This record gives sequence, structure tokens and C-alpha cells, in this order.
Amino acid sequence: MHQPAPSADLRHRTIEAPAGRLHLVEQGTGPLVLLVHGFPESWYSWRRQLPALATAGYRAVALDVRGYGRSSKPAATDAYRMLDLVEDNVALVRALGEEKAVIVGHDWGSSIAAASALLHPEIFRAVGLLSVPYAPPGGPRPTEVFAQMSGDQEFYVSYFQEPGRAEAEMEPDLRGWLAGFYAAMSADTMPTPGEPDPHFVARTGGRLRDRFPGGSLPAWLTEDDLDVYAGEFERTGMTGALNRYRNMDRDWEDLTPYGGAPIEQPSLFIGGALDASTTWMADAIDAYPATLPGLTSSHILDGCGHWIQQERPEEVNRLLTSWLDSLQG
Repeated sequence: MHQPAPSADLRHRTIEAPAGRLHLVEQGTGPLVLLVHGFPESWYSWRRQLPALATAGYRAVALDVRGYGRSSKPAATDAYRMLDLVEDNVALVRALGEEKAVIVGHDWGSSIAAASALLHPEIFRAVGLLSVPYAPPGGPRPTEVFAQMSGDQEFYVSYFQEPGRAEAEMEPDLRGWLAGFYAAMSADTMPTPGEPDPHFVARTGGRLRDRFPGGSLPAWLTEDDLDVYAGEFERTGMTGALNRYRNMDRDWEDLTPYGGAPIEQPSLFIGGALDASTTWMADAIDAYPATLPGLTSSHILDGCGHWIQQERPEEVNRLLTSWLDSLQG
């Protein structure tokens, strides 16, 4: 098996985009593969994939999504709507001198990747989705769905949607909050069945971190890794990242013309068997023959949580490179 190229080969740069600027990290040469992270992460979430894809003969590019890391952080809440994030990806491909790309996303990045492929099939020739399945636009208004899920508790997405509320919990101790959030959704540290679900908060004075597991970090996350993530968010604050959640109803309205639309391009899905995204959206996975007719590779990793490309980097790299190689035939 190829040994990944050293991290010294990573190239940092910024490009002009609708957001103002986008920071990206690039490694390798060959067909372009754009890697889009989720919440609360950064380009660094792809640190294990960049060298592996470069070694396999691809130009791997991981960006900081607008509002994160060294990318611009617009002040307006509605500057984080899905249509704007898609246009950032289009601008990035063009700025790199390419006409087409494969786009791969994790968590919110999966949704961003799917929307990019749906809106611009002429640019994004294939799409890889990690952790969060594709569900076509449409259906009930998102805030109404989340309200119905909550019962006597409040769903974390609803909690994130109120400006300033989640920031007040997170920002006084960002490193500690991130450590708890990562642990809550990692296979080796997540709460056991029967313990309070960290995806919900108590309605009166509740905080997400009240339900985070204590103790050690998940095996995939070193103290140094945590320092990288915490350092970025301590510098930027959390509002840019949280604004993604605050645009879900706007996205629902913006994407109305695409209601029920399938993604036709070749696609990949990798989910974790212990990830709530996989279990809650099982119906979306079952619908893939209709919604992802180009699906050529689909995998559920046993014993894996939400941070899939960090929890299982070797396995994800093997599945990802094998799928990418199949596209070249």
C-alpha cells in the first residue's frame, strides 16, 4: 500500500470568491477532488485524506468553508445560505484553473457537496457523501420538523438557530466544549444507550455540554489535534459556523425549484453504523435507488461514529480512492 506523502507537501493559499476570500489546502496533481468539511471543523478534518489522495494521483483540495478558519466571515446571517456556499465552490474550481471536479463532503459538507452537484452538474462530475445521506429538497419546513422531534426537550439544531444562544455556551471554554462535542459523537466515547442523548437539551436552562461525556478524548483526536481546532475557533468565534443552521428555512425556500430532484452523477456514500445521521435518516438511504441513481459505492462502517474520515481514515481512504479510480475508466 502506498505511504501517504509528507505533510510538508501541503500548499496553503487563498482565492477570491463571493465570500471575499477562501482559504484552501492543496496536495498532489491530477483530477481535482474538492473536500468540504462540516461542523465544527475545518480543512484540517481532511488531514488524513489529502496525502492519501495525492499519493493515489489526485489533486486534493480541502477548503475552510466561509465563516471558518482563514476564510472570510461575512457579518450577515443570510450570507451563509446554501446557494452562496455552492457559488463559493464554483468559484474555487474556476480559480484553480479547472473546469470540472469531484466534490466530497462530510456532515454539513455532505449537504453542501450534494447541493453543488445538484445545481451545477456541468462542474461537479461526481459527488461523495460522508455521514449525512442525501435527501432531495422539499417536504415540510425544517424548523417545523425539528420542533416536532423535540417533545419535552429541544433538538440541538433548534438550539443552534437562535443567534447568540449557543455562542454563549461554547465561547467561554471553546476547547472544552469542542472536546465534549467530538467525544459525544465518536464511537469509542459516545454515551451508551439509556444515557441522556447529547443531540437534545433541556428546555429550561439546558446546555448541550451538560450531556457530553467526560474523561478521555476519542482515540482519533490527539491533544495537538484539539489545539488546532480550538485555536481556529478561539480566533474566529462560533457565529460563522453556526450561521449555517440559521439558514435552513431559507435553503428550503431557495431550493424549492429542485424539490424531489435526484442527483444523477456518479455518487458515493459512507456512513457510520453508530452515527445518528445514519440511523435517523435510514429512509433517505433506502430511497437512494430513486434519489441517487448514479450511486456506485455505498458503505456503512460497523462500530463507527460521526467523524468518519477521522475515526476510520485508512478504510475511508481505501473506499474513496477505489471509487475515484472507478470514475476514470
